[in-house]
Amino acid sequence: MRLFYSVMWALALPLVLLRLWLRGRQEPGYRQHWGERLGFYGAAASAAPLSIWVHAVSVGETRAAEPLIDALLAQYPTSRIVLTHMTPTGRATGKSLFAKHGARLVQSYLPYDTAGMVRRFIRHFEPRICILMETEVWPNLIGQCVRAQVPVVLANARLSERSLRKASRFGSLLIDAARGISLVAAQTEADAARVRALGVANVAVTGSIKFDVVVPQAALDTGAALRAHIGARPVLLCASTREGEEVLILEAFRRARAALPANVLLLLVPRHPQRFEEVEKLVADSGLQVQRRSRLRLDGGAALPARVDVLLGDSMGEMFAYYAACDCAFVGGSLLPLGGQNLIEPAALGKPVLIGPHTFNFALVTEDALAAGGAERVADAPALMEQAARLLGDSAARAAMGARALAFASQHRGATARTLALLPPLTAGVSSK
Repeated sequence: MRLFYSVMWALALPLVLLRLWLRGRQEPGYRQHWGERLGFYGAAASAAPLSIWVHAVSVGETRAAEPLIDALLAQYPTSRIVLTHMTPTGRATGKSLFAKHGARLVQSYLPYDTAGMVRRFIRHFEPRICILMETEVWPNLIGQCVRAQVPVVLANARLSERSLRKASRFGSLLIDAARGISLVAAQTEADAARVRALGVANVAVTGSIKFDVVVPQAALDTGAALRAHIGARPVLLCASTREGEEVLILEAFRRARAALPANVLLLLVPRHPQRFEEVEKLVADSGLQVQRRSRLRLDGGAALPARVDVLLGDSMGEMFAYYAACDCAFVGGSLLPLGGQNLIEPAALGKPVLIGPHTFNFALVTEDALAAGGAERVADAPALMEQAARLLGDSAARAAMGARALAFASQHRGATARTLALLPPLTAGVSSK
C-alpha cells in the first residue's frame, strides 16, 4: 500500500505544483520556497543538528504549538528546533510568534510525502525527535523516521469519529503509519480510544495544549487600540467564518437590526485570507457599509466612522486582538457541517462564546464549555443574532458568562507540562537542563 501511495504521489506531483502556483495568485507565499517542499535545502543546516522537529501544518496548529515550543527550548537549552508548516499563513504566524527565539528556531515547509523528499529532509536537519501537532499522519514521513530511528510523537492529538472512519478506508496504509508512532499525547479519553483503534500502543491523555497559550501583551495592546477606534459601540465578533457562513450571518444581521443595539458593529473575520476580497464583496452586496481592518490606522488615525456596519478583519496574526476588542464572540465553522473551530481563545480572554450546532472536530472542549456556562449553542444564524442581542443588551449577563468562560479556560491548563513529562525516554541525544 505504501508503494502504491508513493507512486500516486509521484504521478500527482505535477498537478500539486500547478495547484500551488495557481493558489499563489491570491497568496504569493505559495510561490516561495518551493525547494523546501521538494526536499532541497542547499548548504548544511549547521554543525550542531537541529535536534527537535515540530510540524504545525497551518495557523491553528502553529498557535497551539507555542507553549510546547517555548517549553522545549527551556527544557533543552543547547538544542534548537526546526519548525515545519504546509501553508504560508502558518509560516507567517510562526515567524511572528517565535522571532523571540532567534537562531534557536528555524522554519521550513514540510516536504511532500514521498520517501526521497522526506529522507533528504532528515539527512539535512538531522532531527533526534519528530513532534507532529494534532492530526498529522503522513505514511512516508513516519516510515522514514522509523528507518532513521527518529521517534515520532503526535502531540495535542485529536481524532474525530469521522476522521477515524476516513482513516479506516485507507486500510493498512494509515494503520501501518500509526503503528510507527512512538507516542500519542491525546487531548481527551475519546481521542485516545480512537487512536488506539488505529493500532498505536503508547497513548496518554494530556489535555489540550491550547489552554496553555498565553495571550501576548502586544495583542492586548492592539485590541485596546482597535477598541478605542471603534468607540463605545457594542461589538459582535464572528470569528474564523468559513465559506457559506458569511452569507447566513450577514442576512441574519441585516434582518435583526431592530432587535440588536442600534449602533452595533459586526466584526467579521474569515478563517482563510484568500477569501477577504470575496467576503468584502458579500458585505457590500448585502447593502451594509464595510471597512477593512487593514485600512484602519490605529496609530493616531481617524476613528471608525459611525456609518460602518461591518468591520472586516483582514489582517494576519491579530485574532487575539479581535477577541480582546469584542463584547461577544461567535466561533465559526459551526453554522454549517464543517466541524467548528476551537473556542479556547475567546474563553481565555473572558468573552462570552456562542457556537453553532456543528462542532464535531472539537466535541469535548465545546461540551465542557457549554456545561461550564461559558458558552451557548445556537441553532442557526437567526438564533445567533437573537442570543447576541440578549447578551449585548445585558451587561451583567455578559460579564457573568465571560467570567465563567475564563474560569473554564483556567481550570484546564497543564497539558504542556504533562506532554513534556512523557518525552525523556524518547529524547536520547538531546541535551536537557
